[in-house]
Amino acid sequence: MGTMPEGMTAAARAVDVWKVYGTGEAQVVALRGVNVELERGRFTAIMGPSGSGKSTLMHCLAGLDAVTRGEVYIGETRLAGLGDARLTQLRREQVGFIFQQFNLLPTLSAEENIALPMAIAGRKPNREWLDAVIDTLGLRDRLRHRPSQLSGGQQQRVACARALVSRPDVVFADEPTGNLDSRSGAEVLAFLRNSAREYGQTIVLVTHDPNAASYADRVVFLADGHVVAELRDPTAETVLDTMKRLDAMVLG
Repeated sequence: MGTMPEGMTAAARAVDVWKVYGTGEAQVVALRGVNVELERGRFTAIMGPSGSGKSTLMHCLAGLDAVTRGEVYIGETRLAGLGDARLTQLRREQVGFIFQQFNLLPTLSAEENIALPMAIAGRKPNREWLDAVIDTLGLRDRLRHRPSQLSGGQQQRVACARALVSRPDVVFADEPTGNLDSRSGAEVLAFLRNSAREYGQTIVLVTHDPNAASYADRVVFLADGHVVAELRDPTAETVLDTMKRLDAMVLG
């Protein structure tokens, strides 16, 4: 079910990925032979009960955490064996991140926060693309504001713009609406969906919220470190039904 159309490479993929923490009695197996391909230009949600391994999988796919066994690729680049400097460069140039905590620098304006990753990389953003992102997110009249002068929803929209401005191969969003009210959350999710549909951006969302997952093109479900199910064109109801079924399996 998770295979690419002929001739199309995945934006990121995990091949038989295992992640083990600790040793002996304290050993925890977070991922058990996970195979998943994240389609380029699509919005994929990763879901599962607490402790299922969904955040661990995201960290491994994004190159934030090394795998114990197996292979991770971003595009055609194999992450294993990359030196720290190359890995840092790859994360900076090919990967975007949106976290539950907005992680904005309080002393910088919204515009400076958006441009920061590009500035660190010594690159200038494409002005046309930057303007499109700013206007799509409704941030034009907030660019001079510092984070403390913005609402939570506005801060998360700044974080979205920051993640997208370098046009990364893939954007990982970890519970990005967890600290937002439902209206702000819906705005952020709609933007992520549109950035995949209109601009061909690859988005990977880690969430426990069926409503958030319903914005995605595809949902991959984890339980106990395994990929156990997948949904295409999900609705909040089909996601919830699948989650209930998985909970029953885990409890059973």
